[in-house]
Amino acid sequence: MSTVTKFRGGGTLAPFDWTSLSWLPMLAPTIRVEDYLDGDRYVVRAELPGVDPAKDVRITLTGENLRLDVVRRESHADKVRTEFHYGSFSRLVPLPAGLKQETLRAAYADGILEITATVGEPEPAAREIPITVEHGAH
Repeated sequence: MSTVTKFRGGGTLAPFDWTSLSWLPMLAPTIRVEDYLDGDRYVVRAELPGVDPAKDVRITLTGENLRLDVVRRESHADKVRTEFHYGSFSRLVPLPAGLKQETLRAAYADGILEITATVGEPEPAAREIPITVEHGAH
């Protein structure tokens, strides 16, 4: 058991058992991902063991991000101990400029979700609009 009895200021604190704290919400598990460019191909890989991709995984394109929503369902077997994380998890993955959305594909094998897309030249963020001058409009 870990206890804290002093702090830097030299004073004392009451003993505190850190091992009994539940995880704080901001330290909740997340979906672990890696992404990289392979030539003109963008690849996102997500670790998702123990899920049924047809029922438990949803991929949504939201503006310039991919949103992964995953549910890991707990089995009803009696467990002595578990360190697995169950419940709903989400992750936003920013997409690179120039990604061709129509080329997005997803495949799941061996606990890894792989999403790929082709990346081309980014479209210019701004473009000039020509003005047509009409004569005799007065």
